[in-house]
Amino acid sequence: MNISSCFLGREPLTEKELKALQPIAMAFIGDTIFDAFLRSRLVAFTTLTPAGLHQAASKYANAGAQAQIMYRIEKILTEEEHEIFRRGRNAKSHTIPKNAKPYDYRMATAFECLLGYLYLSGQDLRLMEVLEAAVPELIEEVS
Repeated sequence: MNISSCFLGREPLTEKELKALQPIAMAFIGDTIFDAFLRSRLVAFTTLTPAGLHQAASKYANAGAQAQIMYRIEKILTEEEHEIFRRGRNAKSHTIPKNAKPYDYRMATAFECLLGYLYLSGQDLRLMEVLEAAVPELIEEVS
């Protein structure tokens, strides 16, 4: 059983269920997945204080940083993942945080949508590949 099945309490979503899911819903869970990844790595590989942990995670958990991540990983995405990326980028959001540029926010939503898709579809290994490619410098920078 993979981690997504454990958390979902069921088998991963089917392709039909995933296609019916709003991109913003996939981004909602993708945001949490990215945050959990960042925090887990920081706790496991650093000795930062709680304030330092928050500061280090915040460096990556913002629209501008996530937009840059999408540029970095776009070349490793499959055709299917590019389609999910496009769905997330084009999703209609009713609000944009005041400290985010609209284009960065759309790219960050696309990144989070992709992570949510991989998680909800049970593609745990691919999810980890994408996360590792997203922030390869994470530990070196904060150690």
